Amino acid sequence: MKEKTVLIKNAKIVNEGSIFEGDILIEGEFIKEISDSISAKSSDVKVLDVEGSYVFPGVIDDQVHFREPGLTHKATIETESKAAIAGGITSFIEMPNTVPNTTTVEKLEEKFDIAAKTSHANYSFMFGGTNDNLEEILKVDPKNVAALKLFLGSSTGNMLVDNPEVLEKIFKSTKLLIAVHCEDETTIRENLDIHLKKYGNDIPIECHPIIRSEEACYLSSSKAIELAKKTGARLHVFHLSTGKETKLFSNKIPLKDKKITAEVCIHHLWFSDEDYKQKGTLIKWNPAVKTANDREELWKALLDDRIDVIATDHAPHTLQEKKNVYTDAPSGGPLVQHALVAMVEAYHKGKISLEKIVEKMCHNPAILFQIDRRGYVKPGYFADLVVVDINSPWTVKKENLLYKCGWSPFEGVNFKSRVTHTFVNGTLVYQNSKFFDVKPAKRLTFNR
Repeated sequence: MKEKTVLIKNAKIVNEGSIFEGDILIEGEFIKEISDSISAKSSDVKVLDVEGSYVFPGVIDDQVHFREPGLTHKATIETESKAAIAGGITSFIEMPNTVPNTTTVEKLEEKFDIAAKTSHANYSFMFGGTNDNLEEILKVDPKNVAALKLFLGSSTGNMLVDNPEVLEKIFKSTKLLIAVHCEDETTIRENLDIHLKKYGNDIPIECHPIIRSEEACYLSSSKAIELAKKTGARLHVFHLSTGKETKLFSNKIPLKDKKITAEVCIHHLWFSDEDYKQKGTLIKWNPAVKTANDREELWKALLDDRIDVIATDHAPHTLQEKKNVYTDAPSGGPLVQHALVAMVEAYHKGKISLEKIVEKMCHNPAILFQIDRRGYVKPGYFADLVVVDINSPWTVKKENLLYKCGWSPFEGVNFKSRVTHTFVNGTLVYQNSKFFDVKPAKRLTFNR
């Protein structure tokens, strides 16, 4: 619903560590004014009374796999960005392990072209590093691309960077923020061999966190951090899954000054190895969901600011693919539609405040990636806004899923809260389960 001027009335605004009641005036793409009470000065102003619901900045998801190009039987930028909008995610950063891999500037620009035509949410992409594309990495303009993604564990295609000399050269050479998937491949292969000899290909899913073990994660994370300290590179470690790894990170300095940062994903905060029995390969992720104690340690590190960002690692596969035996079942699952409400559920359980959710899902990704004028409810910022009714229960069912893959690890979960409205660049794009036929999404830009 494209309106030139929109006035949001009676909102509980969650921003910069506080919650306050007020009105928000949107003009064009931007927030014009925030005040205790704003009056509509003409009949042209669209007034939206949210009646005491909470208004968050739009969530910025720094790690998604939307599968386009090459894997569009699982998902597309259009389908998954639409699901993201329904979940309150207004901006995403997508990963390079599509087919072909996004490891040349030409392939990167092709993805930007697809998103410009089809994305419902604001978008950027990470450029992929390999053992042999340093020349291409050095062509990438840091002002136009979110970051460089390095897989230090298994990945699609030719994206495993396992040559130590190449790795050090990349860390020394690039000005891009380096985001890493950390699992030690040698440790994983050795563990897998042991289990293959014992079980064949049909390894019990409960063995997944033993194969992709705490040690595999810690060994890789600690090496990456050591290399970042040695070279001065700006490092962001994706999807921590172990308590042991959290001890590698600091909360002693403000995020804007940190050179080494960390992320945790929704699934590692929600599930534990006790859930494999019921969920099976539906919760097979890399890194693996580990113990309840690991989950508790991740929560502690999130709340004390050793972990900086909450993301989804949204990575859909078809149900048919997921139902294969262990060695053939791919890792990953869809999460963007339910990430924010899952965190608000944790608020209801007393685990985290709404202010902290906004800090980790909105403010901090904007700070960490130096995203221009997003992630806050502030005058002069893009009006990416999400209205959340925190007392409006609903149940996740197949019929209300928007993922192209048609399933969710949250099916059957009763959430107490729901996203009722989503604004992207000042335009109301989603209201009470209805999408409006507009796509105001933009390419993210960076203040670097």
